[in-house]
Amino acid sequence: MRTEHDKGRRKHSEGKGGRTRLSSVIFFLLLLVPVIGTILFGAVDEITWALIALIWVVVIALWAADAWRRRALPLNASPLLLPVAGLALIGALQLAPIAILGSIDPRATYFFEIRLLVLLTFFAGYLTFIDTEVRLRRTATFCIIFGAAMAFYGILQRLAAPDAIYGLRRAAAAIPFGPFVNQHHFAALMEMTAGLTLGVLVGQDTPRDRRILLALAVIIMGAAVGFTGSRGGLLSFSAVVGLVILFRVLAREDVTTSSTRDASKTPARTGRLAWAAGGIALLAIIFSTVLFLGGNDQLLRSTGVDVGSQDVSTGRFHFWSVAIKIFLEHPLLGTGYDTFGLAYTRFDTWAGLLRVERAHNEYLQALSDAGIAGFLCVVAFILMFFRRSLRVAGESHGFRKYVAIGALAGCFGVLVHSFFDFPLRTYSNSFVFLLLAAMATVPIAKEGHRGRKRTS
Repeated sequence: MRTEHDKGRRKHSEGKGGRTRLSSVIFFLLLLVPVIGTILFGAVDEITWALIALIWVVVIALWAADAWRRRALPLNASPLLLPVAGLALIGALQLAPIAILGSIDPRATYFFEIRLLVLLTFFAGYLTFIDTEVRLRRTATFCIIFGAAMAFYGILQRLAAPDAIYGLRRAAAAIPFGPFVNQHHFAALMEMTAGLTLGVLVGQDTPRDRRILLALAVIIMGAAVGFTGSRGGLLSFSAVVGLVILFRVLAREDVTTSSTRDASKTPARTGRLAWAAGGIALLAIIFSTVLFLGGNDQLLRSTGVDVGSQDVSTGRFHFWSVAIKIFLEHPLLGTGYDTFGLAYTRFDTWAGLLRVERAHNEYLQALSDAGIAGFLCVVAFILMFFRRSLRVAGESHGFRKYVAIGALAGCFGVLVHSFFDFPLRTYSNSFVFLLLAAMATVPIAKEGHRGRKRTS
């Protein structure tokens, strides 16, 4: 039984909503990781990961210290952690000294497993420390501003046509965009941040002056997608816009009486048509912006009208068929994480014409790398994520509701894009994806002057 002194000490150590100073530092570091990963070339090289690993160790240490001070481990044991933990377990099995389960390239699988554990830790952190409406608002504002800033920089870089990223790093066998080596993966970042921005934009309680700024941010992000020339990116961005508008059209207005409800039927129908027309107009404005700024070639390629291309799939159909062959030979646990490039050489019928490191389809690569077990973990995560985020969107109101819708739409865009590419293999995108997944699903304590808390 706690004494009054213990209760007073605990109340003093915890801020509003159960927050502590240590948790505030952890929250800051959690948001810092996607920024560092994005700015430093998408977190695809070892130097960037050395810095991320350092932050990972600091976060774990602070988390442990916070748990010691609270006398309890702060952890949101969301079911979404289970599929990710399952993927990590599969990696451990692939590294076990068992021939039938072992990876064909243990070194590649080992480094992938380490990164997977880091992602799991930060995802648990996002789910745990984004626990109040204040933090949710700060996270959403941060993501929107950061996404708009990256989009603006990426467009400027493309218009200036530099030879290297930041004028320092050249990208061999790839077309860079912004800080990313792969322009298609930059489009994926825009899909996620634009989805969140759109969600806040269509919110019923969003002030008109903020809507203007949010609309401008979405246009800049969409224009950046057009300049990447990514066909998968353009399709996925359109899917993001369509999903947000669909949610907004289907959203129920708050009405209290039957007479008010009857009187609002006609305006509601008009409003729904207006939102649908607004979505179409938004895409038209984005296309026009790209054309006005001189992105004709990129826009033509992204729409598939590329007269210089002899293979509309750019080899993807061949890569996908090879991935299926690899899976059929290693159906249980696959060939090991990050081993597609090595396994590909055995089944390649093009006599080494292309050096291929990825299947250009995240779902088929999950089958080839991790077999049925890994694929089931991926499917379980997607199903659980949609179920929980739709429930949060349906049960919440105001800002919380539309942040959930926007975050869901952003993740949906990347999931669509993953059918044609490997956007989450750029690990900064993985951090942003998990951050949005947390924002769409975490229970949030609504802080208000009435002194009560409402969870959603």
